[in-house]
Amino acid sequence: MKTLIIYTSQTGFTKKYSEWLAQKTGGDLMDLKEAQKKDDTFFAGYEAIVYGGWVMAASVVKVKWFLNKSASWKGKKLAVFCVGGSPNDNPDVEVMLKNMMTDEQREYIKAFYCQGGFNYDRMNAPSRLAMKMFVSALKKKKDPTEEEKIMTQMVATSYDISDEKYLEPVIDYLT
Repeated sequence: MKTLIIYTSQTGFTKKYSEWLAQKTGGDLMDLKEAQKKDDTFFAGYEAIVYGGWVMAASVVKVKWFLNKSASWKGKKLAVFCVGGSPNDNPDVEVMLKNMMTDEQREYIKAFYCQGGFNYDRMNAPSRLAMKMFVSALKKKKDPTEEEKIMTQMVATSYDISDEKYLEPVIDYLT
């Protein structure tokens, strides 16, 4: 199946997952900025199109571009995978995936999550500042829940919890 993987990545986690996916599926890899320059005839040659984006503030960065284009790609296998700093078993992940698309879009697009991590050194300044403010607010919270304590520890520094195994559901869907 001729597959195109389109991605956007700020700190490298989504790019890494996109490269792994391209290797495992034999798919073509393209940065979102390049994909946005292509016309509809370019995408016609693909049987499957996957969008990989990173999670920020419980939403997938630039996924709207893919979702808007997807209506004209309904005959293809379509998927979105997103990469974030939360572990895969975080219940908020399912909520985010559900809220990302309309009921109609969920009929022809599959959504997946892959845990990645944080890399403060590679974040742009606004993102780094927002995360530091978020961590500071969590630390100052009176009577934090156990979940909030764990989250505070996780996002206080850079970490990498990515693993190729989290792509297995995406690969299963595409093959």
